[in-house]
Amino acid sequence: MVLQNYVILQDNKPTRLHFTDHAIERRVITDAKTLKPVPRQTLVLHVDRLDGRAVEASLSTMAKGLADQFEPYLADKSYRNYEVLITQRGDEFQRRWTVMFIPLAGR
Repeated sequence: MVLQNYVILQDNKPTRLHFTDHAIERRVITDAKTLKPVPRQTLVLHVDRLDGRAVEASLSTMAKGLADQFEPYLADKSYRNYEVLITQRGDEFQRRWTVMFIPLAGR
C-alpha cells in the first residue's frame, strides 16, 4: 500500500482513482485578492486506489467545475461502482478537468 495523504493532480497527466466515500466540508480560506478569510465548501473524496495501487488518501476540491462532475454520483455514492479517470489542464482560474467514469467489471 502506498502511504500518501492527499492526491495532487498533475497537469495533462491522467490519474485513475477509485473512491470509497465522500464528505462536503466547510473550510475557511484566504481570498487571494482581498486577503480576507472566506468560507468555502469543499468536496473531499476518500481514495483507496490510485493508478492501480492501494492507498489511503483524499482528493479534495473547491473547484465547482470538478465537483459538479461528481454531483450525479454523490447522493447514492454510486461513484463506488466506477474507476474515475481525471485529467487536469490549465492554470488557476483557467483550469479544466476531463472526468471519465469507467464501470468496474462485474458491477
